[in-house]
Amino acid sequence: MQQTLGSNWKSLDTEPLRTRTRGHILEITLDRPKANAIDLATSRLMGQLFMQFRDDAELRVAILRAAGVKFFCPGWDLKAAADGDAVDGDYGIGGFGGLQELGQMNKPVICAVQGICCGGGLELALSTDLILAADTATFALPEIRSGTVADAASIKLPKRIPYHVAMDLLLTGRWFDAEEALKWGLLREVCPADELEQRAWDLADLLASGPPLVMAAIKEVVREAESLNFQDALNRITKRQLASIDKLYSSEDQLEGARAFAEKRDPVWKGR
Repeated sequence: MQQTLGSNWKSLDTEPLRTRTRGHILEITLDRPKANAIDLATSRLMGQLFMQFRDDAELRVAILRAAGVKFFCPGWDLKAAADGDAVDGDYGIGGFGGLQELGQMNKPVICAVQGICCGGGLELALSTDLILAADTATFALPEIRSGTVADAASIKLPKRIPYHVAMDLLLTGRWFDAEEALKWGLLREVCPADELEQRAWDLADLLASGPPLVMAAIKEVVREAESLNFQDALNRITKRQLASIDKLYSSEDQLEGARAFAEKRDPVWKGR
């Protein structure tokens, strides 16, 4: 059932995208037959949707999934490209798929993958925090076979899985299944296809029940620390030089966590 969101929310239910909310969770479904490929217009819509999710204080967790069972997403829509969509065109806020270049995304995003997830579709999944997959899911980065580079994956994949495995997948473009993806740590879990949606919601419920200011701090620390050595990153935390850390250490939730522990009860997080 569709629910009313915060006053700053604008509905973006359109033909290629569907949304559903429950409590603090937003589910985004890519529904663009036949293969859920992403053209420029869809990418721009996804960027608007992820930006509004990021900026809506009532929402804490997002789930990204796709309609159908055969395809999650093959990435760039080559048919649209043949009709005039430029590969270097305007992807909108957040770059391709609206997520991989979206700044200050301090909320967890879960990806639920079924079917074929390759090329830009896998790069989109790599832009999320936690990936769940159906046991029927298959993956590949086949760009090398068409004489191009999987640019985002070349940056992200070696940070998610062992270097030699990432290079194998990037240099050969070979297909691999969900069990291999789980083996190398790309996935959080693999489950039967008919359980995937519920597993994603269960995980989202778990994350949404946690302290949102701490979630934001974790995401900002991890992101900022990528370009810093350990001591510089730690100094930025202890000196409260990160916005999410400064907000957390001055928050009601910080006190609530201590009080709840002392009173032996579950904390009530308010996000402030």
